[in-house]
Amino acid sequence: MNGYKLKIVWMYHDIMDLYGDKGNMMVLQRRCEQRGIDVVIDTCGIGESCDLASYDLIFLGGGADREQMMLIDDLLSRRDNIQKAMDSGSFIFLVCGGYQLFGQYYIAADGSKINGLQFFDYYTDTGKDGTRCIGNIAIECELDGERMIAVGFENHGGQTCNVKHPLGRVLSGYGNNFTEGIEGFYNGQVFGTYLHGPLLPKNPRIADFMIVKALRRHHPQLTMEMLTPLDDTLEQKAREVLFRRMNISDIR
Repeated sequence: MNGYKLKIVWMYHDIMDLYGDKGNMMVLQRRCEQRGIDVVIDTCGIGESCDLASYDLIFLGGGADREQMMLIDDLLSRRDNIQKAMDSGSFIFLVCGGYQLFGQYYIAADGSKINGLQFFDYYTDTGKDGTRCIGNIAIECELDGERMIAVGFENHGGQTCNVKHPLGRVLSGYGNNFTEGIEGFYNGQVFGTYLHGPLLPKNPRIADFMIVKALRRHHPQLTMEMLTPLDDTLEQKAREVLFRRMNISDIR
């Protein structure tokens, strides 16, 4: 696939890397390289100059309350630049804390309120009496008309509510909160989820989906079918183990 170039930026890479989120970047890099796609992965830390609108894919991973409080002023200062990136077609990939901070606000475990970027209507309260959503999770999602089952690991006290465009329906686990049975957020451009583990090594189709979505910024004709097929035998075996543990029979 010569002639294709993917530019990725990982925001706050040094503090937002909870439960192996770095693995998401490693998977995207490897799957691009195996196909001959030129991939560049830059990082953007607190106080660093970076034009986010110049990237095809923006990634913000997970972190605990302390890390979110450390970066929030810097993140809010980049709101206009993030809006510019979205307006220019950048694909946004958010995990856990990153997902929470694109909403209205986040209530930390100590009761303090962290105002988010407020791009979307959802908000995140804290679990009562220290309760947390923990364990393996599987969700059924439909990404631009294609059905996929995503598997991962969740560990969050935050209870995200008022999600009008959920990523998927929970098959096993918790998801956004204890009661609603939905997980994440997806509006066609912004992909937010609580799935760590990290997400992409166990979900190669979703990794490819993100690669295509990001490349479409400059190659709108590109489809999933046009990607060079890769051998995902080991990834599928790992998925099968998790499906058995969660008593899920449909493993497409």
